[in-house]
Amino acid sequence: MDRKRIENAVREILIAIGEDPEREGLIRTPERVAQMYEDMLGGVQEDGYELIRSSIYHEKHEELVLLRDLDFFSICEHHLMPFMGKAHIAYIPKGRICGLSKILRAFSHLCRRPQVQERLTWQMADMLYETLKPHGAAVVLEARHLCLELQGVKKLGTIVTTSALRGIFHVHSASRGELFQLIQGRDGVL
Repeated sequence: MDRKRIENAVREILIAIGEDPEREGLIRTPERVAQMYEDMLGGVQEDGYELIRSSIYHEKHEELVLLRDLDFFSICEHHLMPFMGKAHIAYIPKGRICGLSKILRAFSHLCRRPQVQERLTWQMADMLYETLKPHGAAVVLEARHLCLELQGVKKLGTIVTTSALRGIFHVHSASRGELFQLIQGRDGVL
């Protein structure tokens, strides 16, 4: 990431909106924004597939594995504004499992790039399905988009839900039903 170019661009934006980038409150803003973009968009070069491949274990477990209610945020590629919410990531193993922290890290890498929610959803589902080769993989994202809330239609509190279902979750309604029941059972065990 080219931090200097980002800093220069932020200075130009400040000038374009009629601000003085040299005034006390703004003097370090270009540097801060460059650091923020590095933190928020540093996943562009990361390879989540390799993360998951590095922690595959052969195991006979063939029941649903669900990581539920994961807080996440990403950046909308249309307006460069955040969208954030809850992610639910599931798979039904077929002789291969993966370290749960690797799934979380791979998802985090995908989140840290400009994109749309729909793509983030199917990319994560495809990553699990292609690397673990499970009976099925599923990702459901529920998110609020600041681009919907703060500009344009200005609809506060709108929740956008996307899903990507692979394998048995796509073709078998009972497996899909179990998944959605577990996702909705947020007041469950813990």
